[in-house]
Amino acid sequence: MRAVVIEGAGGPEVLSVQEVDDPVPGAGEVLIDVVAAGLNRADVQQRRGYYPPPAGASPVPGLEVSGTIADAGDSQFAEGDAVVALLAGGGYAEKVVVPAGQVVRAPEGVDLVEAAALPETAATVWSNLVLQAGLAPGDDVLIHGASGGIGVMAIQVSLALGAVPHVTAGSAAKLDVARSLGVRTLVNYREQDFVQELMAATDGRGADVILDVVGAKYLARNIQALATGGRLVVIGLQGGATAELDLGALMGRRASIAGTTLRARPVAEKAAIMAAVRESVWPLVATGAVRPFVDRTFPLAQVAEAHAYFDAGEHTGKILLLMP
Repeated sequence: MRAVVIEGAGGPEVLSVQEVDDPVPGAGEVLIDVVAAGLNRADVQQRRGYYPPPAGASPVPGLEVSGTIADAGDSQFAEGDAVVALLAGGGYAEKVVVPAGQVVRAPEGVDLVEAAALPETAATVWSNLVLQAGLAPGDDVLIHGASGGIGVMAIQVSLALGAVPHVTAGSAAKLDVARSLGVRTLVNYREQDFVQELMAATDGRGADVILDVVGAKYLARNIQALATGGRLVVIGLQGGATAELDLGALMGRRASIAGTTLRARPVAEKAAIMAAVRESVWPLVATGAVRPFVDRTFPLAQVAEAHAYFDAGEHTGKILLLMP
């Protein structure tokens, strides 16, 4: 089969498509003929040499795919079933082996190519906003990076649950995406202070939940932006990994901080998250409350161009790779 190989740490030029051995499913695994794979920041960090795959995972990048079952093994699936899967690696390839628990049938009414935009974003958002932070109807939620795949999914899920999203992004065009989804508090972080804007929008109360992809750079201001009893969930480190924390400010708000990743979690945990996605997010997809946002697609042979486009930072929603 053809798959993407990372030939050393660096820019998009280190990515090439090569012939490699087909993966062979083991006990409890299924084999998927891949239709499309989603690009994620974790893939970029792996390419740059900062985020190696977990022990035992494929060195091929790619954390989410859509496709059809080629070998169902002893799973509940049948050959030919249309599915999506959450991966620890291996998605940038014509075939991938996945633990069966991390595979769910693709939601009805969604094109199988576009469905590749859903598993990583839905699993990340549901596990962090709902399972971790306990997002509830009426909660004010601050979402950083509003126009990316995670941000767009977080906005849609928040609105579907009756929460009130407030967002940050770095351009008017990106904020327009959030506006089109129904968000009213739109903060251009290059021109405005998100703490001030959030406090104005919430009558000085702050956010019940903050979903943060920035990390260290935003830590102090995120604490300032929390409401009493607020929950900060850090899922990315685009702004660095080390910062000083004012514990007094945290304690004064009776607030909490959680830092999570998805890729390295045990198979059983990822299976439970995907089961929750199937049970709770797929019905929202069926009603149209949640839908995949695809910015652009690239054929597998243009993986370097796809990564260059991702690195430019101008996309909104997901970038997908299409298998030949």
